[in-house]
Amino acid sequence: MTTKPHIAIVIGSTRPGRYADKAAAWMLKQTRARDDIEAELLDLRDYALPFFDEKGPLALIASENAEALRWQQTLARFEGFIFVVAEYNHSVTGVLKNALDQAYKEWGRKPFTAIGYGGIGAARAVEQLRLIAIALGMVSTANSVHISGADFKSTAANKAIEDIEAGLLGVTKAALDELVWWAHATMAARAG
Repeated sequence: MTTKPHIAIVIGSTRPGRYADKAAAWMLKQTRARDDIEAELLDLRDYALPFFDEKGPLALIASENAEALRWQQTLARFEGFIFVVAEYNHSVTGVLKNALDQAYKEWGRKPFTAIGYGGIGAARAVEQLRLIAIALGMVSTANSVHISGADFKSTAANKAIEDIEAGLLGVTKAALDELVWWAHATMAARAG
């Protein structure tokens, strides 16, 4: 299959002053350096999603909320996802969990990876994301990118991620290689 998978980099925080912009821009740069993937940023700030309030599970009924429908239509354009993950209380942000809940079939049978940041690189949040995504029928890459400890603190303060990227490039390549492989596999399977 020669089609480049179209991947959304989902910015999973809406907090003012968020680190997510820095992490998302760096990940977008990494995808643009490749010739086997097309990626674009998808910012949850651009979607006024209500707290999930549908009449039933989206696996069984269609959404009625106009903003949720707009979100679902946007997600349907993509063959995979890269989640930019902050860790709040050992899990994903509430806004990211809500955004995941606002769609169902648009996530299913599509791969994802993550770039997490924080004290331990959002490792616990990425693991929680994997559990949620499995329930949505998604395929996780084994590798994910984690910006943690002193690297997180220094790049949150005044350094660019490029100053610490030597330690991130190997796992980023592995995660994106897996994402592309799974995207092609799931695209072929969905087409068949």
